[in-house]
Amino acid sequence: MAKYLGSGGLSRRTVLVGLFASTISLVWARRAAAYDVGIVPADPQLGDTIAVIVQANQPGSTTPPVVTVNGRTQYPTFALSSNRFRALIPTSPLDPPGRMVIQVTGSEDTRNLAVGLRNRNFPTQRITLSPGQSSLGTQYEFDRVAAFKQLVTPERHWQGPMVRPSPGQVSTVYGARRYYNGVFAQDYFHRGVDYAAPTGAPVMAPAAGRIALVGLVDQGFELHGNTIGIDHGQGVVSILIHLSRIEVSEGDFVQAGQRIGAVGSTGASTGPHLHWGLYVNGISVDPVPWRDRGFE
Repeated sequence: MAKYLGSGGLSRRTVLVGLFASTISLVWARRAAAYDVGIVPADPQLGDTIAVIVQANQPGSTTPPVVTVNGRTQYPTFALSSNRFRALIPTSPLDPPGRMVIQVTGSEDTRNLAVGLRNRNFPTQRITLSPGQSSLGTQYEFDRVAAFKQLVTPERHWQGPMVRPSPGQVSTVYGARRYYNGVFAQDYFHRGVDYAAPTGAPVMAPAAGRIALVGLVDQGFELHGNTIGIDHGQGVVSILIHLSRIEVSEGDFVQAGQRIGAVGSTGASTGPHLHWGLYVNGISVDPVPWRDRGFE
């Protein structure tokens, strides 16, 4: 014979079933409110840019989540589409390989993801500079270049894989370690890719963006030589140095593949070549994955 609770006419079994169903609904609601997070590439190595793609499950979510690495460094997050966001995490040869913890926090349940950052072997070069090139650089040059590398503007201009900025052969890869005049450069790595080409060979913009930096030797750009900096948006910038000629001005907007200057050997250079450096949120990353596959 069924037992009843109070005067509501509900059996104990009915009440328990209802409570159980409510508990399941609450658990499902909590799960449904947790961010879905994807990591690209899934197996990164030193120098890679890691894209953290976050899908919010709450309809109409417009507030970007916060992406933090190893509990210390936060990276800006930008909307990709409705309820989808992306943060770009740079890595470099100076980072310790091993476990990284990526935390995503915001209006939904926090997600913690462990990612293994693989080690990578980088070549070593021996460079001989003349005495006049060993101490090049002015404070004006260093300040302008440092400020440029830290740019994080909200609009994204790059689309798909980037364009090779020079038809020349690669002479120095990203991440190479160096001896300068016989002395090992501690905590140094080659922050870009060098393309060997004759003086006057064309230099193209690797992706669309705004010219945010033009530096000239006669203005104090002794180390970089004639320099162009392109802001591709959302913390991604390109710097192209040692140019013989510059064909753009600060504030110009350029398209991928557009000619912007010519190869040279200005600044601290042992011969005509183009140096292309790519920076993500202020850190030099390997441009090759951006050139080969992009981050779409």
